[in-house]
Amino acid sequence: MESFSFVAPVAYTLELLMLWSDTSRIVTFGIAGVLGMLAGSAAYALASRTFRWEGFGSVEDVGNHIVGGILMGFGGVTALGCTIGQGITGVSTLAVGSFLALAAIIAGSVMAVRYQVWRLERMA
Repeated sequence: MESFSFVAPVAYTLELLMLWSDTSRIVTFGIAGVLGMLAGSAAYALASRTFRWEGFGSVEDVGNHIVGGILMGFGGVTALGCTIGQGITGVSTLAVGSFLALAAIIAGSVMAVRYQVWRLERMA
Protein backbone atom coordinates (compact mmCIF):
# COMPACT_ATOMS: atom_id res chain seq x y z
CA MET A 1 0.00 0.00 0.00
CA GLU A 2 1.33 3.41 -0.90
CA SER A 3 -0.12 6.89 -1.20
CA PHE A 4 -0.41 8.72 -4.48
CA SER A 5 2.60 10.96 -5.02
CA PHE A 6 4.45 12.70 -7.83
CA VAL A 7 7.93 12.95 -6.33
CA ALA A 8 9.18 9.36 -6.56
CA PRO A 9 6.98 8.26 -9.50
CA VAL A 10 8.42 10.97 -11.77
CA ALA A 11 11.90 9.68 -10.93
CA TYR A 12 10.76 6.09 -11.49
CA THR A 13 9.25 7.10 -14.84
CA LEU A 14 12.49 8.74 -15.95
CA GLU A 15 14.42 5.69 -14.75
CA LEU A 16 12.10 3.38 -16.69
CA LEU A 17 12.56 5.48 -19.82
CA MET A 18 16.35 5.48 -19.44
CA LEU A 19 16.58 1.77 -18.67
CA TRP A 20 13.74 0.58 -20.91
CA SER A 21 15.58 -2.59 -21.97
CA ASP A 22 15.92 -3.82 -18.36
CA THR A 23 13.20 -6.46 -18.10
CA SER A 24 13.15 -6.28 -14.29
CA ARG A 25 11.62 -2.78 -14.50
CA ILE A 26 7.83 -2.71 -14.46
CA VAL A 27 5.18 -0.04 -14.76
CA THR A 28 3.96 0.61 -11.21
CA PHE A 29 0.84 2.45 -10.04
CA GLY A 30 2.87 5.64 -9.58
CA ILE A 31 4.39 5.47 -13.06
CA ALA A 32 0.96 4.81 -14.57
CA GLY A 33 -0.36 7.79 -12.62
CA VAL A 34 2.34 10.09 -14.01
CA LEU A 35 1.79 8.87 -17.58
CA GLY A 36 -1.99 9.12 -17.16
CA MET A 37 -1.70 12.68 -15.84
CA LEU A 38 0.43 13.70 -18.83
CA ALA A 39 -1.82 11.96 -21.36
CA GLY A 40 -5.05 13.20 -19.77
CA SER A 41 -3.82 16.79 -19.52
CA ALA A 42 -2.66 16.76 -23.13
CA ALA A 43 -5.91 15.19 -24.34
CA TYR A 44 -8.05 17.74 -22.49
CA ALA A 45 -5.94 20.69 -23.66
CA LEU A 46 -6.16 19.53 -27.27
CA ALA A 47 -9.89 18.69 -27.07
CA SER A 48 -10.79 22.02 -25.44
CA ARG A 49 -8.47 23.92 -27.80
CA THR A 50 -6.62 25.49 -24.87
CA PHE A 51 -3.25 23.89 -25.65
CA ARG A 52 -0.44 26.40 -26.00
CA TRP A 53 3.32 26.47 -25.71
CA GLU A 54 4.58 28.57 -22.83
CA GLY A 55 7.98 29.98 -22.08
CA PHE A 56 9.76 32.20 -19.64
CA GLY A 57 9.29 35.96 -19.68
CA SER A 58 12.79 36.91 -18.58
CA VAL A 59 16.06 35.62 -17.20
CA GLU A 60 14.78 36.40 -13.70
CA ASP A 61 11.72 34.24 -14.40
CA VAL A 62 14.00 31.35 -15.41
CA GLY A 63 16.00 31.82 -12.20
CA ASN A 64 12.86 31.86 -10.06
CA HIS A 65 11.66 28.62 -11.65
CA ILE A 66 15.05 26.94 -11.19
CA VAL A 67 15.26 27.93 -7.53
CA GLY A 68 11.63 26.90 -6.98
CA GLY A 69 12.21 23.54 -8.65
CA ILE A 70 15.30 22.87 -6.53
CA LEU A 71 13.45 23.81 -3.33
CA MET A 72 10.43 21.67 -4.27
CA GLY A 73 12.62 18.70 -5.16
CA PHE A 74 14.63 19.00 -1.96
CA GLY A 75 11.48 19.41 0.12
CA GLY A 76 9.74 16.49 -1.55
CA VAL A 77 12.69 14.18 -0.96
CA THR A 78 13.41 15.26 2.64
CA ALA A 79 9.70 15.15 3.57
CA LEU A 80 9.38 11.70 1.94
CA GLY A 81 6.51 12.93 -0.19
CA CYS A 82 4.83 15.89 -1.80
CA THR A 83 1.72 17.87 -0.94
CA ILE A 84 -0.51 14.93 -1.82
CA GLY A 85 1.57 12.30 -0.04
CA GLN A 86 2.16 14.33 3.11
CA GLY A 87 -0.58 16.95 3.12
CA ILE A 88 -3.51 14.70 2.32
CA THR A 89 -2.57 11.09 2.92
CA GLY A 90 -0.17 11.61 5.84
CA VAL A 91 -2.35 14.12 7.68
CA SER A 92 -5.36 11.84 7.30
CA THR A 93 -3.46 9.20 9.29
CA LEU A 94 -2.56 11.87 11.91
CA ALA A 95 1.17 11.36 11.30
CA VAL A 96 3.15 13.97 13.24
CA GLY A 97 5.78 14.22 10.49
CA SER A 98 3.05 14.98 7.95
CA PHE A 99 1.76 17.87 10.03
CA LEU A 100 5.29 19.25 10.17
CA ALA A 101 5.72 18.79 6.41
CA LEU A 102 2.34 20.43 5.71
CA ALA A 103 3.25 23.39 7.94
CA ALA A 104 6.53 23.78 6.03
CA ILE A 105 4.68 23.58 2.68
CA ILE A 106 2.26 26.31 3.77
CA ALA A 107 5.07 28.49 5.17
CA GLY A 108 7.06 28.11 1.96
CA SER A 109 4.02 29.04 -0.12
CA VAL A 110 3.39 32.15 1.98
CA MET A 111 7.05 33.19 1.69
CA ALA A 112 7.01 32.68 -2.09
CA VAL A 113 3.86 34.79 -2.55
CA ARG A 114 5.27 37.53 -0.30
CA TYR A 115 8.48 37.52 -2.33
CA GLN A 116 6.53 37.86 -5.57
CA VAL A 117 4.44 40.74 -4.16
CA TRP A 118 7.61 42.42 -2.89
CA ARG A 119 9.23 42.10 -6.34
CA LEU A 120 6.15 43.53 -8.07
CA GLU A 121 6.01 46.47 -5.64
CA ARG A 122 9.70 47.14 -6.14
CA MET A 123 9.31 47.17 -9.94
CA ALA A 124 6.38 49.62 -9.84
